[in-house]
Amino acid sequence: GGVLGTTFLPLYEELASNSQPDSVRLRTTENCVAFGRAMSSLVPAPSSDGDDDDEEKAEEGAPTPADTAALLSRILPLVVATIDDRSWRVRWTAASKFADVVSAFASLPGAADALVPAYEKLLQDPEAEVRTAATLNLAEVAKCRAKVRAGDGKDDKEGGAGAAADKEGRPRVAVAERLVKRVTALTEDDSENVRAALAMVATELAPILGKEATISHLVPPVLLLLRDATSEVRLNVISSLSALNEVIGVDLLSQSLLPAILDLAEDGKWRIRLAIIQHIPLLAKQLGEDFFSEKLSSLCVGWLGDNIASIRTAAATNLKELAALFGSQWATVHLIPSIADIRRHQSYLRRLTAVQACALMSTVMDHDLARTELLPMVLDMASDNVPNIRFNVAKGLQTMAPSCGKDVVETQVRPVLALLAEDSDRDVRYFANKTLQSLEKDFG
Repeated sequence: GGVLGTTFLPLYEELASNSQPDSVRLRTTENCVAFGRAMSSLVPAPSSDGDDDDEEKAEEGAPTPADTAALLSRILPLVVATIDDRSWRVRWTAASKFADVVSAFASLPGAADALVPAYEKLLQDPEAEVRTAATLNLAEVAKCRAKVRAGDGKDDKEGGAGAAADKEGRPRVAVAERLVKRVTALTEDDSENVRAALAMVATELAPILGKEATISHLVPPVLLLLRDATSEVRLNVISSLSALNEVIGVDLLSQSLLPAILDLAEDGKWRIRLAIIQHIPLLAKQLGEDFFSEKLSSLCVGWLGDNIASIRTAAATNLKELAALFGSQWATVHLIPSIADIRRHQSYLRRLTAVQACALMSTVMDHDLARTELLPMVLDMASDNVPNIRFNVAKGLQTMAPSCGKDVVETQVRPVLALLAEDSDRDVRYFANKTLQSLEKDFG
């Protein structure tokens, strides 16, 4: 510990001073992390018999508690100073690396009492970029196992007085328990980037807090985020719900989830719609079959008619995953009737997606149901007046063939492909012949 205090620290104090240019001070936080790790590695674990004294430790070359306290009294102010730095870039660097800072110093006595209030100040920085970076570190900072003063927002700013606070009878709580009380304020932040960052990480506090504290302190702000005016914020919450659901279950959120999902399903930004579609299988698993069947199954079929091709393709894949999740009988009741209606739709794009959905679902459904429920619809669409539909039927039949079995391939699939192989459109003929060649290889 001596080299740290006599050689490196004085040099570092000079480089971290306000007289240095921004480019030098930017390294303050990163180097503080290195100091913290070095100090933590030098501090021995507490003795099991509890009677080690400073002299014995000093003789062994390990820093005494007094040494550690002296070093901390010089290093921690350098860390805390970065949160008030005149340069927002220095403050942003501190915010983005603060989880590393806390991790490096967490085992050192009293360090968390200085660092956690400093972190809270970063969450309230005037610059949105700094608040965003700090918010993204929320869950990692909350993992710190040190106990800190509960905090009343008045006398925490200087930090570093944990023992005195204890003597005054101030309660000490887990870091997560203190920080979760900042979440509600962040849901009201003027910057949608800050709120979007919060929506990504807030639910990760749930496993740290436990069920009771999660319900009391975390669920209310999460519900606020689900109703946020910005679609990216709502999407980020929905995308990160699994951590929360594992702690409290989905019942408390289901009624609030539904309107958020329905809003995102019709969002004007197609990438938002695509993202919510891709999260539907996970949401379906969390919400359960009954709730999903009643509230959301029709929505999933409706995406087959979206104006954006990538949305329609994702919707078809989504139906396959739902059929795999809830089973063939469920798909027969809740999905296939709507697909049957879509194949009669005047828009050929919707009819096309119906073909794709049938082909994909056949790969995960019970073979008998695939033959009786899906195959007839696809075969019927072989006579569609749009060539694009007909050649997609030819492609789809190649996908469906393994589910059909040799007898059905011979009696129902090959005759239709033979007709398509003589179609007036060359693309239809090409794909029909390609599928016939594949069937010849697979079935003889």
